[in-house]
Amino acid sequence: MAQQRKALWEADLDEELHDVDLNIAIGNYGQNGLYDDAQPRIDEPTLLAVQHQVAQQAALAQIPDAVKRFIVHFHQAVLDNNLSEITVAYESGWNRLTEKFYAKTEWPEAEIIAPLVNDDQIFLILYRELYYRHVYSRIQPDIDDRFHSYENSCELFNYLLNSDGPVPLELPEQWLWDIIDEFIYQFQSFCVWRSKVKPKTDEELMLLADAGQAWSSYSVLNVLYSLIQKSKINEHLTALQEGKSADEIVEIVGEYGTKPLYRMLGYFSLIGLLRVHSLLGDFTLALKVMESVELNQKINKTADRMYALFAVCNALSPSRVDDNISNTMKEKYGEQFTKMSRGEEGIPAFEELFLYACPKFISANPPPYEDAELLQAHIEELPVEPAQRHLSLFLSDVRAQAPVPTLRSFLKLYTSLDAKKLSNFLDADEEEMVQQLMVMKQASRSISRVENEKGLLGGQMISTSDLDFVIDENMVHIAESTVGRRYAGWFIRNTEHAQRVYDTVHNSPLPIPPKSASQVKADAAAAPPSAAPVSQRTGQRVAWGGNVKAA
Repeated sequence: MAQQRKALWEADLDEELHDVDLNIAIGNYGQNGLYDDAQPRIDEPTLLAVQHQVAQQAALAQIPDAVKRFIVHFHQAVLDNNLSEITVAYESGWNRLTEKFYAKTEWPEAEIIAPLVNDDQIFLILYRELYYRHVYSRIQPDIDDRFHSYENSCELFNYLLNSDGPVPLELPEQWLWDIIDEFIYQFQSFCVWRSKVKPKTDEELMLLADAGQAWSSYSVLNVLYSLIQKSKINEHLTALQEGKSADEIVEIVGEYGTKPLYRMLGYFSLIGLLRVHSLLGDFTLALKVMESVELNQKINKTADRMYALFAVCNALSPSRVDDNISNTMKEKYGEQFTKMSRGEEGIPAFEELFLYACPKFISANPPPYEDAELLQAHIEELPVEPAQRHLSLFLSDVRAQAPVPTLRSFLKLYTSLDAKKLSNFLDADEEEMVQQLMVMKQASRSISRVENEKGLLGGQMISTSDLDFVIDENMVHIAESTVGRRYAGWFIRNTEHAQRVYDTVHNSPLPIPPKSASQVKADAAAAPPSAAPVSQRTGQRVAWGGNVKAA
């Protein structure tokens, strides 16, 4: 029908123009450049903008309808601060669509989906946070991704920290944790990538030379400390520990600290600072920022690494611990623990567990990309890797304590011992023996919190060893404190085990005793002719599924 209408329209037009001289009617417009001069030219920026818009529309058309509907719905939920809908979209919808459409490729860029959300810049910042997280987790990020993710993080935190008053935004706690966690992970990833100079292209070297403060330690720490300060989370936690009322807490933390968004970001930033300072090797400051946080004994997916570090600590400073913890540690790392208890022979075991369980250390200082000569010198003589540097410092302490296990084994045999005799046992002179005794004394001392002390760095010096000694002139007097066996715990554990065995046996069906040869023959004679002789069967099925041979 449409073609018929078009044909009729074309026929009418041909009839009207049959006797018309088109050359006279049209004239010489556009000839000799007169038309071009009369009309304004389209400048290059405008042309590029039009081309970009056309390309954006084409890219938008390629997005699956399900993804478009999801983005529109997600945007509306954020506008409405509908926390339940945001949670569903974040924890379920995004992941399902990722698996279906973007498992091995990027999500559409924010500029492409901008028309779907009316170019809402706040939502686009949140969308980019998810976009770059997907790139880091599913796809290898390039240098542009690394810098653009940093720029987007800066825009997000500037919006949160530098707006006039608390921002009207609500996000699920899981998303808030993921924002801080991913920010630190991308910082760590960038530092590791930046430290490897050799595989860089000329373009990457030039961009790194002009990087400035991008993903610098200062900028990352500044964000975390600013969130803590803005939320007043330390004051909030202190007030809770002191039993302040809700009204008093509101007055203490102010308008920002009362908002769940800022309160949770501040709390998660405390955990983030613990992680960043540990990555940078500043363990004292890492513990200090956690002074207001009450730690619990919850064991998570890092339990294996925790037990590895516990094995190292217990080998260096033996002390009595809970039997369950000790047994679990020995089940996992019993072989390494035995080696570490043998002094110098256990150095490789210390190295193995330390490298397995230590943080993935990073260097706070980048290579000198801005100076070609210094960069070349850096390439020719690469610095020690952060993990190896920490390992070297750790093993120097371990080697200093290497004689302690042997010394300890001798002291446990005596209550008093002549210093000269002890030095002969150790194949050392008396001065060296005294040094080893002092190393052992130092290794058996630790700062521990007692009673109601809360600071992670404070406490009192206590002895962690069951073996102590004093030197009186030429005699070494040894005192060993023995702890009686905890019979109650042992009795309870074994009673529970016996009860489980009894319940298993009690709930099992009784076995059917096998028939004798005479009974089998009698049953065979009494059986109808069509029935298969019992004696031809391989055996009789008993209650628990086994077969019993006929006698």
